[in-house]
Amino acid sequence: MSSRSLSELILRTPPLLHVDDTIEVAVRRVLDSDQPALPVVDAHERYAGIFGEREFIEAAFPGYLKHLRHAAFVDRSLDDALETRIGAAAEPVRRHMNTEHVEVGPDFSDIQVAEIFVHHRVLVVPIVADRRVQAMLTRRDFVRAVGERFVRQR
Repeated sequence: MSSRSLSELILRTPPLLHVDDTIEVAVRRVLDSDQPALPVVDAHERYAGIFGEREFIEAAFPGYLKHLRHAAFVDRSLDDALETRIGAAAEPVRRHMNTEHVEVGPDFSDIQVAEIFVHHRVLVVPIVADRRVQAMLTRRDFVRAVGERFVRQR
């Protein structure tokens, strides 16, 4: 069995977001895809970053939440909190996407993917060749595949 056969079995072809998509459009695509995050590409279809659950929460809620250790004293109304950031729906994805380079090339290994999931706070790893997204792996699929292999070996 090759060193990356496990990951090859769980590759997905994701819908792509564009840097100029609005947060509203991006959130709809993420929800429709049933994925935790999607790759973002620029005007030339080159990989630019990732937008997903974490990036949406940071865009949708007031910025001060990122700096709080405890939010018990803050108004508990979700609608009120979202209302303060209603303008975020029209903001471009480029303002909120994760631009940390967590992609792998087509010759990746399962160990390389595991290292990325251990050391980076990402839910997906895009497979990129010539700066273009070819596929992606989700952390959920990777953990399930590795867990099933781990349990079978015992």
